[in-house]
Amino acid sequence: MLIDSYDRVVDYLRVSVTERCNFRCQYCMPEKPFSWVPKENLLSFEELFEFMKVAIDEGIKKIRITGGEPLLREDLDKFIKMIYDYEPTIDLAMTTNAFLLKGTAQRLKDAGLKRINVSIDTLIPSVAKDIAGKDVLKNVLEGVEEALKVGLKVKVNMVPMKTVNANEIIEVLEYCKSKNMTIRFIEYMENKFAKEGIAGLKSPELLDILKEKYEFTDEGFDGTSPSHYYKMSDGYKFGIIEPYADDFCKKCNRIRLTAEGNLIPCLYFDEAMSISESIKRGDIKGAALVLKEVVRTKPEKNRWGGEDDEVSSRAFYETGG
Repeated sequence: MLIDSYDRVVDYLRVSVTERCNFRCQYCMPEKPFSWVPKENLLSFEELFEFMKVAIDEGIKKIRITGGEPLLREDLDKFIKMIYDYEPTIDLAMTTNAFLLKGTAQRLKDAGLKRINVSIDTLIPSVAKDIAGKDVLKNVLEGVEEALKVGLKVKVNMVPMKTVNANEIIEVLEYCKSKNMTIRFIEYMENKFAKEGIAGLKSPELLDILKEKYEFTDEGFDGTSPSHYYKMSDGYKFGIIEPYADDFCKKCNRIRLTAEGNLIPCLYFDEAMSISESIKRGDIKGAALVLKEVVRTKPEKNRWGGEDDEVSSRAFYETGG
């Protein structure tokens, strides 16, 4: 079992398989040129899998595949199957923009994937194009439909932004409700790679908008999930992810691995330790020691909303957000 210095059990590993992405979302990397880490710098799926085995053996119970956009990496289903075959009880999930999901959903499900998270920030094609930098909405919605059809559980994330998509909060919620998908509204996380001038909605503003149409009760947090949940009168639940809240980090159970092999204890901070050399030379004990040290040094909380009003220098496209 992996336990950090604040007595939090760390049993959730987010694994970025690529920093590449086919979107240029305003809140992530709108100005990022199409130049990337050379492919030879990335850990192979076989090398990543060697570390997955270490992590599972040390107590990791949930693995989420992220990017960039993970579906840009070929043969992703084979990597998922490696993990599933090693430990079928592992909670295997993926975060994707769903642009390529229609043609891959069945293979991913067959490989052992259980759940996906998809960003749907708007239901208006022109707004989606403005947010993502290209015409994406048709592909995304078709990908979501295919995922549901093959039996994958789907959660939807939305980042509400003033003057961009805040007027669609209720419409996107109703769409998710009609498909029996949970929606989580994510407060915009300030970072130096995002478009200047973005103004996100904070939780009280979101709740005020939703109160105009719905009645709901505060359900609090569900286990170690970062989402604060609310239950509507008809039983439907929605969540709000509040990285600026004081209690956001209190139950954090996750660490992150980049495609190059950097193990990161917190999304906000730049600190990381590499497992790449250990894995490449077959030093399993060495990789396990790095894992334990990263867990040990996991910070108590991020610094969003702190006294200095800091902005993270973390590139979310390297770590899956």
